[in-house]
Amino acid sequence: MESKDRLAVVAVGGNSLIADEQHVTISDQSDTATATAHQIAEMIAAGWNLVVTHGNGPQVGFILRRSEIGMSEVPPIPMDYATSNTQGSIGYMFQRALRNDFRRRGIEREVVALITQTLVDENDPAFDAPTKPIGPHLDEATARQRAAEQGWVVKEDSGRGWRRVVPSPLSLAIIEIEVIRSLLGQGTVVIACGGGGLPVFEDENGELMRVEAVIDKDHASSLLARELGADLLLITTGVEKVAIDFGKPTQQWLDRLTLAEARRHQADGQFAPGSMGPKIQAMIDFVEETGGRGLITNPENLTRALAGETGTVILPG
Repeated sequence: MESKDRLAVVAVGGNSLIADEQHVTISDQSDTATATAHQIAEMIAAGWNLVVTHGNGPQVGFILRRSEIGMSEVPPIPMDYATSNTQGSIGYMFQRALRNDFRRRGIEREVVALITQTLVDENDPAFDAPTKPIGPHLDEATARQRAAEQGWVVKEDSGRGWRRVVPSPLSLAIIEIEVIRSLLGQGTVVIACGGGGLPVFEDENGELMRVEAVIDKDHASSLLARELGADLLLITTGVEKVAIDFGKPTQQWLDRLTLAEARRHQADGQFAPGSMGPKIQAMIDFVEETGGRGLITNPENLTRALAGETGTVILPG
């Protein structure tokens, strides 16, 4: 595919910044972000214009946990402010890593991490039914103990352990969309919608009001890609390809999915709601509205997936 002057939204999962349980420090995550930034820089070198979005599930959970531990000495951090912290910290990781990679390649491009707000409906039913996992994976006993002590809602997460879940209302619009569009027009690489964006709603006077929730990064990235008319939505995750019957003896890795196949597998419950499900739905929404191409793979195989050597491509049809 000819990539010159084409626009891609690349959504990097927050979980994918943590290689394993032995590499969870900020320094470790920065190293992983640097490796991913190298893959992203390959896209820039090939002529793509880019918006990078990122998740923050584990990271915002760490911030909230630190806040809980320190409550006897300092005021607690609200959930949306924790998300804004991750927009700055993870954005900084990518901004610095991309600038350094560009310098080594001789690429003259600016990079900016943008604090981004996402409009939601204050009456969204999600506020009464928390589903979005945040924080680290825990064993069941620890999760239930934290739930009892902190008033958490906890759920089992796709066989990987138990996690806290919080409200995740549907994103309706990206508040800073015109700023992002303007920056792209100047050739700037934009890091936006970190953690799905900061959830806000409009009051009766049209003023933006904060709300305690976490936006799904994949849905927000899809919305951003649709509003920008992107040619490609690329979502990185913890696996190289999408699978059906995941974790079963009949597991099958998929090289490609048409819209019809993606809808059928989604309806059949093949993709877990807290894991691959939101990614597939984000792809369905994007490909259906724009006729563009979707791609899912892990960060280390981003360049190979773009070349058609791996990953799962989602196409119209």
